[in-house]
Amino acid sequence: MSIHPVKNLKIQVFTTRTHLFVLRPSYFILQMILFGGDPHGDFKPIIRAVETYHPNAVILLGDLDLERSLDQEVSAIINKTDVWFIPGNHDGDRDCWFDRLFASQLGDRNLHGRVVEIDGKRVAGLGGVFREKIWMPPAQPKFRSQKELLFACAKKDRWRDGIPRKHHVTIFWQQYQALWNEQADILVTHEAPSCHRYGFKQLDDLALALGVQTVVHGHHHEQYSRRICSNQIKVHGVAKAGVCDESGNILILGKQDEPRRRRWYK
Repeated sequence: MSIHPVKNLKIQVFTTRTHLFVLRPSYFILQMILFGGDPHGDFKPIIRAVETYHPNAVILLGDLDLERSLDQEVSAIINKTDVWFIPGNHDGDRDCWFDRLFASQLGDRNLHGRVVEIDGKRVAGLGGVFREKIWMPPAQPKFRSQKELLFACAKKDRWRDGIPRKHHVTIFWQQYQALWNEQADILVTHEAPSCHRYGFKQLDDLALALGVQTVVHGHHHEQYSRRICSNQIKVHGVAKAGVCDESGNILILGKQDEPRRRRWYK
């Protein structure tokens, strides 16, 4: 998309009870993939962003906390743009949240552990979180794959004859390592790379291996832009229910959240 100077450019800002919207003219948006921060059940901001900016695709960054199936939650925009997602840790908290995401009609739009071309760009996804029981970098993995975990998992601890539900949204070494053989332009993650105070250098290393120019993540409910890997790679964190574009332009600031402390997931 080409950008042309415009005289008297106006950016409208208005608030609702829970959100601050920054309405920029569509020609202000540098690229047309939008990124939605952890919705936690609130899909109004991403719907509003699609209706305002008409992007070619949107990517939800995890923790959807669905009260109904994903395709129903985004039915207002499902025919207007391509909807993709990565899972967050909370998407494995309840059977219903898990099923409403992974068993929805958009279940095949899960980017976790693969690279997909979206709007002419190669997007790699790594959803879920690191957990101490499985792999908490910089420590070595305790279980490298879901198969290894299942082998060691007692029957009483299994979920639907497989690994515990929460570990379907856990990062395993095997999934992480498989992406090293890929190439991409953008990496979307739930966890943060090292530029965030609770981030992981292993995600910096993955971004370098993939050759990406940009990393976009959710999870920490903070909106910011920084650089990693000797300033080679841009990182954009997206706020809770906030929306930004590929360049980190804030379209919807999202909800304010209480200060978050370091969380270790077991």
